Amino acid sequence: MTIADRILSIPFVRRSNALRTFITAAWLGWQIESNWADPFLFAVYSIARPIAGVLILVVMYSVITNGALGEPIFAYIYLGNALYILVGQVITGTSWAVIDDREHYRTLKQLHTTPMNQYFYLMGRGMAKLAIAMVSVLLTIGFGMVAFKLPIHPASIQWGLLLGSSFLAVICLACLGVILGGATLTMARHFWAMGEALSGALYLFTGAIFPLDVLPAWIRPLGFVFPVTYWLEVARRAILGAEAAAFPTLAGFSNPQLIGILAGFTVGLVIVSALFYQRMLYVAREKGLIDLETSY
Repeated sequence: MTIADRILSIPFVRRSNALRTFITAAWLGWQIESNWADPFLFAVYSIARPIAGVLILVVMYSVITNGALGEPIFAYIYLGNALYILVGQVITGTSWAVIDDREHYRTLKQLHTTPMNQYFYLMGRGMAKLAIAMVSVLLTIGFGMVAFKLPIHPASIQWGLLLGSSFLAVICLACLGVILGGATLTMARHFWAMGEALSGALYLFTGAIFPLDVLPAWIRPLGFVFPVTYWLEVARRAILGAEAAAFPTLAGFSNPQLIGILAGFTVGLVIVSALFYQRMLYVAREKGLIDLETSY
């Protein structure tokens, strides 16, 4: 019996259609993500990809600053880049499930005629990407601690603040992925890069690699409308302590205020994503787009 089977056999899980759908979809997503190569090659890819990505950033920073890797801004940039791995993976992983099921496996119509909760199905599919992203984040941060002497000490990390804010952030990111997935249901063209486009835009406007104060004053407020901005700020404070709080971005907000804002975003996005996805699912069914195949 697999772990998924054991969880599904728990009485309160068995009685909940949403939980059953979520757990089954998470198991399915993991099988899809991990079975494309043998375990050794998959492990190498999962390790090498994030390390190679962060080394590109380190080289660019070193060239610009003449190797000032000991400055606090380097830890700020490095940590933001490492944490941002979660953003792209969760948003894209959740929304891409629609494309995968419709274009690759061609099972979307069958899935949506089963008695499952479609909203929690997408959420569950995104959890497989979350698991892979978490490993990448931990490896990237660990590599930075060893290779670049980042001022990160596990004993001084505010774990409650970090885990609480990250939990809220993951829900926000999954909701954004569901919104993109709902939009994808009604699109016949040009949907392939939606997840990457959104995560790329957030990379620039959320303070992932530089404080928002670096942006021009007229575009700076755009960064404050995204939940990722507040999560990155809280996570940096939790991990780096006073060094992170020394930067001007969101310095006027206390930790409880930032958590409150993030919680507000979470509640709002859950409601909006659920309503939007149900509406897009209705439109797709009415227009006969559920089994649409573009052959791209």
